[in-house]
Amino acid sequence: MFDNVCKFLAENFSEDYATWLLGRPVTLTKLSPTELSLEPIRADSLILEQSEDLVLHLEFQTEPDESMSFRMLDYRVRVYRRFPKKIMHQVVIYLKPTKSNLVYQDSFQLGATTHRYRVIRLWEQSSEVFLKSPGLLPLAILTESEEPTIRLREITKGLDTIENPGMRANLMAATAVFAGLVMEPEMIKTILRSDIMKESAFYQDILQEGLQEGLQMGRQEGLQMGRQEGEVALLMRLLVKRFGNVSESIQSRLTQASIADLERWGDRILEAKTLTDIFD
Repeated sequence: MFDNVCKFLAENFSEDYATWLLGRPVTLTKLSPTELSLEPIRADSLILEQSEDLVLHLEFQTEPDESMSFRMLDYRVRVYRRFPKKIMHQVVIYLKPTKSNLVYQDSFQLGATTHRYRVIRLWEQSSEVFLKSPGLLPLAILTESEEPTIRLREITKGLDTIENPGMRANLMAATAVFAGLVMEPEMIKTILRSDIMKESAFYQDILQEGLQEGLQMGRQEGLQMGRQEGEVALLMRLLVKRFGNVSESIQSRLTQASIADLERWGDRILEAKTLTDIFD
């Protein structure tokens, strides 16, 4: 989910990201990893963009990755092989605070070979730059802040100034996804207008992706726990993805329900607007 949101932002607001990371509003176009090799490295968060004279390589990470430094070197070599005259800028952007030392690693060392790249830890960044650019607004919730709810209200004010309804809805949906890393779902819904987000096709894609993830994980648990317990686990995941936290009364109702009831409720969840639409 986070990977798709990051790609959406970087590809649709490339000038905002170029201004932030390169210091100038360069117009960038998407560069497919397949142009660099017949067998691209597997990296869901990989973003490659190019102009006439440079290539921008971004990796957004929610968790530290031990293979990151080698991946940076590998892609640098691949780009050099394909575009030997282009300058390459490589940036790893960590989204979520962690105590791992890996988020401070900014080079790869192999014998006499040293390759360096840039690392940004969003939780250490001031929000000032992010609040000024539409494409960066969703990331502002992850910047340095003592109170995320205050920051989210600031972001909402910025979103309200965007005149294009589609753009505003898409950016609000992206903001909601990132806010989920630092805030409770109910608080996010209180501050962000869900009616606007639901007008966004991008929001619907995010929602469907989340529900599919819950479906797959729930099915795997079902194989291990038995059919009824698996159905409960599946429905719980879908409800959390769709509506946020689930009350104890609903959890109790799920655990005591028959398989037929669980399956009927599961069939309703994709179309339901409220919990009442599911549990009539």
